[in-house]
Amino acid sequence: MTTINVANIEEELSKLTPLEGRTAHTPEEQSDAAFATLAPFDTGGVFTGSFSGESPWERHTGGDELVHILKGETELVIRTDDGDQVLDLKGGMVTVVPKGLWHRFIAPKGVTVLTATPHPTDHSSKMNPDS
Repeated sequence: MTTINVANIEEELSKLTPLEGRTAHTPEEQSDAAFATLAPFDTGGVFTGSFSGESPWERHTGGDELVHILKGETELVIRTDDGDQVLDLKGGMVTVVPKGLWHRFIAPKGVTVLTATPHPTDHSSKMNPDS
């Protein structure tokens, strides 16, 4: 039998404690506690969570990542061959991070996101993750 998941995003978010002051060096277990997995999706999952601060660099070599800003605002920095592209995203906006590109979130005032994220995910706390 095929299992089809249904998730109430607001209900799942109410179970979480937003991560305040996230940095590229915040332990993964602490970051993971601020996020919920809503459903499996392709090779990864659909996730939601809230944080303020800065995420480490990450990339997804298995596919594109859909990013939907539910509340708040963030700068999404995407490292491309042409240099960094900085997207100013606010609640209600959506974008897609292309497969394999390093990216990070900078959200000093706080952000709540919903993502469809493929696995695997590579993380780096370095300013230049490829070095």
